[in-house]
Amino acid sequence: MNVRLLGLALGLGLALPLVAQAQMLQPGLWEMTSSNVKVDDQPMDVQSILGQPQGQMTPQQRAELEKQGINIGGKGVRACLTPQQVATNDIPLADPSSGCKQQITERNGNQWKFRFSCPRAQGSGVATFLSDREFTTVANGTFNAIGIQQKGSLETRAVWLGQDCGAVKPRA
Repeated sequence: MNVRLLGLALGLGLALPLVAQAQMLQPGLWEMTSSNVKVDDQPMDVQSILGQPQGQMTPQQRAELEKQGINIGGKGVRACLTPQQVATNDIPLADPSSGCKQQITERNGNQWKFRFSCPRAQGSGVATFLSDREFTTVANGTFNAIGIQQKGSLETRAVWLGQDCGAVKPRA
């Protein structure tokens, strides 16, 4: 798998799920795993996308991902949320310079509908908060990662791993 596809999977996985209000999530280390990823209705194996590059990435590629706050570890992508970030409605997991915007369009109990717009992707989804330590999302959209317009969809599960973020640095 090429790094562009990895970037797409990580970008969608990170840009979409965390649109929650402060009281919905715990601060600390979160791990997000994506499943049922499809590009133009063709299934993609995200675990192999995430698993292969760890050993095959150049130090420069790894440094670039880490500079964007993307840390691959465990079963997926890890992110650190500070108490200050959780206390706001704008949790900065997407790269601030990415140009991505999110908007919650409807709140109904523990399910929130949202839409997103990025320079190379747009779409909508639903986040379901199972607790302040776990949530899932389903997102659908279109993207242009390789110079052609494609449809994509994915499901993401985010789990709180604890208050200590270890080596994972929070986004500024």
